[in-house]
Amino acid sequence: MVLPVTDPRPWHPLGETLTAERLQQLGQLRALICSYGTVLVAYSGGVDSSLVAALAAEQLGDQAEAVTGVSPALAPHLLAEARWQAGWLGLRHRELATEELADPAYANNPADRCYACKRELHSLLVPLAAGATQVLDGVNLDDLGEHRPGIRAAQELGVLSPLVLCGINKQGVRELSRALGFPWWDKPAQPCLASRFPYGEEISAARLGRVARVEQWLRERGYPELRVRSQGETARIELPVAALDGFFQAIDRQQLVAVFLDQGFTAVSLDLEGLVSGKLNRSLGDQVRGDQSPRT
Repeated sequence: MVLPVTDPRPWHPLGETLTAERLQQLGQLRALICSYGTVLVAYSGGVDSSLVAALAAEQLGDQAEAVTGVSPALAPHLLAEARWQAGWLGLRHRELATEELADPAYANNPADRCYACKRELHSLLVPLAAGATQVLDGVNLDDLGEHRPGIRAAQELGVLSPLVLCGINKQGVRELSRALGFPWWDKPAQPCLASRFPYGEEISAARLGRVARVEQWLRERGYPELRVRSQGETARIELPVAALDGFFQAIDRQQLVAVFLDQGFTAVSLDLEGLVSGKLNRSLGDQVRGDQSPRT
């Protein structure tokens, strides 16, 4: 049964029809989150963690807080979006500086880099929670089948994934978010800036910053979904396939090259395959990913 909303939020359902399965999952998710009593939600502003944070605020009121880890790996526009969404949802929201770049297990960019990142974040969140407060994240069921070493770090520190525990995948998150009236329900996945670098290539604040700046330049010219992959001193632009044909008609090529060179790149190209999320994971082949089964 879906629990009543005891602390109404400034958002309302749009009236889209949900299947019986989705309605059941929504009820289970509300009940599960409510059962924790007091929670901290690792909140990035993505669709997944926004759903968890919103329902935590709905069910627990001031006993729920959303926390965003802030470092050079978080693109400035994503932090701005997380802040805006938190205000729109009426969340208690705080920002927490993280220092994963100081850890060689992150900065040297091994294949399990995300483990070091999540270990840093959750090692700060868990003591912050203290007492009976439960730390939650936005991992969904589909994430378990991908290369996500950070899930293991979260599990080791006792973080729970309510979306996984309720059997909700990415499509389910989007359907529920749309039905609840969240305007970002179809927001594309936007991984951290570290994902732009091939494994084994060092990551620094300076390198992250220049990727952020050239991506923002492209974003301001009408390309909200993109990646600029940084390999050595060269840059490769990935755009959705549908945007490729008109790219050079819409963009000032000479200006684009000048912008990239001004940021320290020695060359810039366009990836003809188009945008593929997780493309750099291809280098991992059949590497073992470890146990990512959900905790209860």
